Amino acid sequence: MSLMITDECINCDVCEPECPNGAISPGEEIYVIDPGLCTECVGHFDEPQCQQVCPVDCIPLDPQRKETREQLMDKYHAITAA
Repeated sequence: MSLMITDECINCDVCEPECPNGAISPGEEIYVIDPGLCTECVGHFDEPQCQQVCPVDCIPLDPQRKETREQLMDKYHAITAA
């Protein structure tokens, strides 16, 4: 599953530099995650780094984008091969 950032985001800027895939960027009001680039850090780390540093716990799994660990690993390989 891709992660998402909820409107509880306080724009603290700590999540964006932690994303190894560059999936996090500033949106119009809060940070956003590009689901095409989010692998939940599979292939890089054991846990999503953005969730680890978020001070308000506003980065849950996106229920609209269910992916298996295998699919996330395939996405990781596609992203890093480019």
